[in-house]
Amino acid sequence: MSVINTRGLRQRGLKGWRTVERYFDMAFGSALNPLRHLGTIGFLALWLLAASGVLLYALYDTSVDGAWLSVEGLAHLPMGLGRLLRGLHRYAADLLMLGVSLHVLREWLHGHEHGARRFHWLTGVPLLVFCSMSAIGGFWLAWDRLGQYSALSTAEWLDALPLLASPLARNFLSHASFNDRMFSLFIFVHVGLPLLLLFGLWFHIQRLAHVAMLPPRRLAFGVILALALLALARPVLSHAPAALDQVPAQLRLDWLLLWLHPLTDATSPGFTLALAGAAVLVLLALPFLPRTPRPAVAVVDPKNCSGCTWCSADCPYAAITMAPHPDHPGHLLAQVDADLCTSCGICAGACPSSTPFRAGQRLVTGIDMPQLPIDALRRRLHAGLATSKEERPIVMFSCRHGASDAHLRGAGPCGAGPRGADLHVIELLCAGQLPPSFIEYAMRHGAAGVLVAACREGGCEFRLGERWMAQRLMRQRMPQLRIHASAVPLQLAFAGPGEEPLLDQALHGLRERIPAMSPHMSMNANEAIH
Repeated sequence: MSVINTRGLRQRGLKGWRTVERYFDMAFGSALNPLRHLGTIGFLALWLLAASGVLLYALYDTSVDGAWLSVEGLAHLPMGLGRLLRGLHRYAADLLMLGVSLHVLREWLHGHEHGARRFHWLTGVPLLVFCSMSAIGGFWLAWDRLGQYSALSTAEWLDALPLLASPLARNFLSHASFNDRMFSLFIFVHVGLPLLLLFGLWFHIQRLAHVAMLPPRRLAFGVILALALLALARPVLSHAPAALDQVPAQLRLDWLLLWLHPLTDATSPGFTLALAGAAVLVLLALPFLPRTPRPAVAVVDPKNCSGCTWCSADCPYAAITMAPHPDHPGHLLAQVDADLCTSCGICAGACPSSTPFRAGQRLVTGIDMPQLPIDALRRRLHAGLATSKEERPIVMFSCRHGASDAHLRGAGPCGAGPRGADLHVIELLCAGQLPPSFIEYAMRHGAAGVLVAACREGGCEFRLGERWMAQRLMRQRMPQLRIHASAVPLQLAFAGPGEEPLLDQALHGLRERIPAMSPHMSMNANEAIH
């Protein structure tokens, strides 16, 4: 498939994904949309698997003769606790595979396999393999007809590799050739691989900052409750005990975890081995395919860096560290790791020197983005306020990854719908790039109101931009908006691509508020809160 066709496929897939996300937003709200928390849902499923697995192992007999009886005995525990425990373990495994698979798909659709995110992609793909292998191994421990079928199918699949001295499938020819030593191997696969998975997860997230290990509390509770109800309403039951002299029939397959076995039956072990290997190699090769040039990374100006550490604290990708200032002993200087920087501009919005109130024809900040410096934002703001046909225009700061503002840029009479000459739009790399002082500056220099448009909560292209921006304006994070947001006609809009009507509603609401507020508002610097 050509690069052009691949891009077209990605764009169509991303459009469809965003459509589904919007439906989930309507059902759950953007803050609790499970499609925006796939990574943390995967973590939740892993913790549920670990907790339930420890309890199950305590009740498990690790011998060939006792394995099936110990698992079957769970169904006879009082109050259905055994079925609840076994069902939680199975359905948490399903959730883990589903969550990880959708997470990989979402990251690819958003083009996150390139640039600074390449490391996360290359360490994340093997985790999908570990999850699948560990899940398959769990069926073997029940040692019923389904476990027998899965173990034999996996052995035949591995026998297709030219690395084994003797076929693994020979161990399943009779009861005499199958012993407790083979069960020790099963336990290692199902318990040992998750340990590798945990190590891989640590490696996967070590270059991220402010990593959440669990989804929001209400979402986590809802997921656990749904899994518990599913475990009770549709309990996981054992098949008949394994019988190596019989061919299993009429099996209840878990298609999410065991889809590879029917595919092997329909084709051959060699085909599925080649297919799975090729799929993994393609996923690992995606970060190295041609793409558009990488945008410029953040640049530090030592003369203007105060060493406040705000940019380092706000960087979602841990790309900024603090080091001793070479020219000022006892002071710190921000340093940018170009391999980790995603060019989001959140650091520029956090820098205290990124204030438009500073004197000078050219505004130089402690850390800035070469492709869209803070000085350029100030010049665009000045130009918009000076050339507006309206005496007091509305200034809109718009994230380029959020809802499109193209339909808002047209000319028209003031107040006649969302299109109007009273609006001046300034596009940002990310909503988190906006220094809060720009809002105060815009109001002091003639703006009637300010609209800040960001991505949906949890849908930021750079993970945390919309959150940091909102916290700064609500005076919960430095640098803070020096006045209360309620004291000025300020409107926040959280809208993702395709949600342009939300921008229209926010702009309409701001226009309605402006006449009710004093047109001669002034802010006393002595009363400003820093």
